[in-house]
Amino acid sequence: MKTIYNIFTEKISKIKETPKPKITIDYREKNSLVASELVGLGFEIEFKELKVADYIVKDVAIERKTVSDFLSSMLNKRLLNQIEELQQYKNKLLIIEGIEEQEIYNEKNTSGIHANAVRGFLLSILLKHNIPMLFTKNYKDTAQFINRIARKKEQEIPIRAIKKSLNKKEQLQFIIEGLPGIGPKTAKKLLQNFKTIKGIINAPREILEKTIGKKAEIFKILEENY
Repeated sequence: MKTIYNIFTEKISKIKETPKPKITIDYREKNSLVASELVGLGFEIEFKELKVADYIVKDVAIERKTVSDFLSSMLNKRLLNQIEELQQYKNKLLIIEGIEEQEIYNEKNTSGIHANAVRGFLLSILLKHNIPMLFTKNYKDTAQFINRIARKKEQEIPIRAIKKSLNKKEQLQFIIEGLPGIGPKTAKKLLQNFKTIKGIINAPREILEKTIGKKAEIFKILEENY
């Protein structure tokens, strides 16, 4: 008599839950809707006192400002200090949130700050302090950008960089440019006149001199012994 197994009595093995990605947020951001939005996106949030930045996402330090906070902290120079402190991190980002609801500057000067002063300060952040900026529509948009940063897969950088493949013309030019004193323009001129590398090498010296002048002297090296 065959034994009949009841599949419903078999123990179901527990599926290991994938740990939630973690984001560290400064405790002063607790009232921000960005934090609750990130929880809804499946993140584990840790609030703690951060001396620098508002969010630490992987290896990225993020300073978040609403438009009004950006303008006020620009006036009292608090943002300038925060930007200097962000330099401690290799990867940093300034998020300016709320451009959907409030203009960061306008020509009518309704914010009390001249538009060119704001432009100048933004350029200083980018060019002098080398800090990239994001302008987000609202808190949901901010959370989505942070979501993308947190879930972006890290790619390993190859030890040796690989140059893109050169086409036939580029390969010929690359070889001729290897000669001292022969730049891209001269290499192109030689190839256009003599068509092949063999044609350039076999050309009489006086013809080469008529084509590229004194630079033709370098072709003497092709006759030298090693």
